[in-house]
Amino acid sequence: MDIRRRTSLTALTSIPAGLALALTGVVPAQADDTAYVALGDSFSAGTGTRNSTDDCYRSPYGYPALIAGAQGLTLDYQACSGATTADVLANQVGSLGPDTGLVTMTIGGNDLGFADVITECAQPGWLSDCAGAIAGGRAILQNELPGRYDAVLGAIAAAAPAADVRIGGYPHLFNGEDCNAATFFSPEEMADLNAATDELDALVEQKTLGAGYTFVDPRDAFDGHAVCDDVEWVNGLSWPIVESFHPNRDGNIGYADEFWPGSGSAAAATVPADRTAQGVEASVRQEADAVLAMDLASPANLRAAQAAGISPDRITGLVEQLRSADTDVVAGALAELSALDEQHDQRVVAYRG
Repeated sequence: MDIRRRTSLTALTSIPAGLALALTGVVPAQADDTAYVALGDSFSAGTGTRNSTDDCYRSPYGYPALIAGAQGLTLDYQACSGATTADVLANQVGSLGPDTGLVTMTIGGNDLGFADVITECAQPGWLSDCAGAIAGGRAILQNELPGRYDAVLGAIAAAAPAADVRIGGYPHLFNGEDCNAATFFSPEEMADLNAATDELDALVEQKTLGAGYTFVDPRDAFDGHAVCDDVEWVNGLSWPIVESFHPNRDGNIGYADEFWPGSGSAAAATVPADRTAQGVEASVRQEADAVLAMDLASPANLRAAQAAGISPDRITGLVEQLRSADTDVVAGALAELSALDEQHDQRVVAYRG
């Protein structure tokens, strides 16, 4: 393993090493090449692989576990679904030490409200404020996250001075097509979400390189493998809901290869295929339940529909159809809701143009 050695003796380069140690009393940290600590959020915990092991998820098919298995490392799996930079500082960096050889991490998405933004943007256009949700995340990204990242990277440097530290960015989740019947992303919304990801990755790269660490960019590897691509490395709307919009097992293999080239490919044979997909009828029922949870027929939401030029009576009728015992009726209602949303988005684009 290529372990980066960090030392406070750079000002003493002209003094023989033995004399420098005698003068300062500083002993360079000695890392254990096999000691690996995985920090971070759900993208590092393996959420999306449909194999949660605890409240933090920590899947055996998450990229840290794949790297550890392929390279013979001892993994201290600290990454936790839902973690923010504050959680890393409070609950995770304490596992680092002078002997830590490798640290990997993805962090920052939850600071920007990743789950809330996706949930907002997934609603029909006449109900959601996707642009406002993204703007709120961008405000945190620009004004607060830089300082939070400095604090996390500083804590890692202090706790694991000899570690090889590799910080990952996030992939684009969308390709411009929404093929899920229970989500209502417009092409413009998906492009804006990807652009926000680029801005987050740019900050992560800047802070990571500035700290002297390695930035891992997954975007090229995930290109062509977004939600609704022929070979998805990212789940679309899934059940349980927590699995949604996260890298699946193939995506974690791809992530592992980016963090440590060849690790994911080497571990791929140990990752069983995900066989939890639902049948067509069960899937339609789950999609209907997801849309029903949006409460489209509430008084406030019906007023929003009317303000957008959509008949409240039509919405009420479609909601009733979603509760039908006939799967074909349910599927038809989902399709019509998607068509109404597309028509609404087209009117908005035409109005702005």
